Amino acid sequence: MRIFIILLLIFFMCGSKPQKLEVKMKRKAFVSGQFYPSDKKELKETIENYLKKAEVLEIKEKIIGILVPHAGYPYSGGVAAYSYKAIKDKNINTIIMLGPSHQATFEGFALYGDGFWETPLGEVAIDEEVAKKLKSKCLLLKENKNAHNYEHSLEVQVPFLQTILKDFKIVPIMVLFPKYEECESLAKAISEVIKESKKNIIFLISSDLYHGYSYKECVETDKRTLNYIEKLSPKDFYNALLRGEVAACGGFPIVIGMLICKNLSEKPFVKVLKYTNSNEVMGVSSGYCVGYSSVIFTIPEDNRQPQKKEEFTLSLTEEEKKELLNIARQTLTSYLKERKIPDFKITSPKLKERYGVFVTLEKHGQLRGCIGYIEGIKPLYEGVIDNAINAALRDPRFLPVSYNELKDIKIEITILSPLKRIKDLKEIQVGKHGLFIKKGIYQGLLLPQVAVEYNWDRETFLKHTCLKAGLEEESYQDKDTEIYIFEGLIISE
Repeated sequence: MRIFIILLLIFFMCGSKPQKLEVKMKRKAFVSGQFYPSDKKELKETIENYLKKAEVLEIKEKIIGILVPHAGYPYSGGVAAYSYKAIKDKNINTIIMLGPSHQATFEGFALYGDGFWETPLGEVAIDEEVAKKLKSKCLLLKENKNAHNYEHSLEVQVPFLQTILKDFKIVPIMVLFPKYEECESLAKAISEVIKESKKNIIFLISSDLYHGYSYKECVETDKRTLNYIEKLSPKDFYNALLRGEVAACGGFPIVIGMLICKNLSEKPFVKVLKYTNSNEVMGVSSGYCVGYSSVIFTIPEDNRQPQKKEEFTLSLTEEEKKELLNIARQTLTSYLKERKIPDFKITSPKLKERYGVFVTLEKHGQLRGCIGYIEGIKPLYEGVIDNAINAALRDPRFLPVSYNELKDIKIEITILSPLKRIKDLKEIQVGKHGLFIKKGIYQGLLLPQVAVEYNWDRETFLKHTCLKAGLEEESYQDKDTEIYIFEGLIISE
């Protein structure tokens, strides 16, 4: 009987297909009890208390990413809560987490591509499907769990995510010192995965700001850093990091986040929800100081490409108009005196939208300079900064404006609607439209107010625009001449 049983067991063992036993790696919490409470109840109550105190207005745009600090909860937890409250209860399936490595060194980017992460609040699964797709699109992204094992920058974010979201997964990625092109490579892969996936995927950047022993320097440096982030110019921010002009331990993850925003939409937007530093949190004005901020990255909810409109619908409040004129005036004052461009804190979303813009300078009623961008290649306020300087110093028709002249200079800003090509000249309405004429390598533009000032009719307006382009005045009648109209919102001192 015993022999029969043994033979039967051998039969079933040999005849059965061996089952592969797959064991998933589980990353244990490393800084639990140090950076945040190790007791489940205390941890949950701590986070909920931070969230309750964070006051965040409704965000109408689609949030595609957040920036949060990673110090111990008593220092930065209250600040981090602002970004987390903004995405609380959103239907988010996966968070691609980008954090700086404070411990490990490695080449490329370090991925934790499968298994689970554990905190006192439970386990969170890795989104293995997204991780695999990212690895296939970015060869610099390599499986490297060891780089994550003793790192706190991403671990401290997980309990917050567990508190505000349900049924989500994560993809943790560590970043060290990548070249700009490497940042572009990873950002491109993440952007493509987000676009291609049916899941709602966002990115998370973990970063503190200034680290040092001066409270004053902390505030000044962090203001400069956040201004750079709001401009959403990743190459400029990357170079500023290398120069030491800005400070963020997660600076390179921030660059990657900026690039993702630019890849996903023509009209991304950055909003700083909260800023403070460790000295302010502790109620002291000296000693070691670290800056913390909560930032969200958004795009239009439907993310449709902006359509060119026949009617110019941009409207600015009186305060926004005054702000643009003030930006132009302060830029000229600072740049003509010290060759420095002031830092401007822009809060209005409209001033960050992209429009063509011209700056006109007049002195005693006479033109002193006028240069601009025909199309919206930069945010509006940046276009005003650039062209205030260009009109003062780079209009080839005039000598450069001097600092001593500024008291006599009047500033006018014209914001342009998108260009519209026309075939029928009757579409041109003098007093409403400006003209842009192009033929071969020749092109010229006249603003809407020019025809009004000189009391021109439509034909005269066309002729003068041709002359401005360096063409014969009748060239507007030629078949290969392109004629465009636009509207302008005029703001004057």
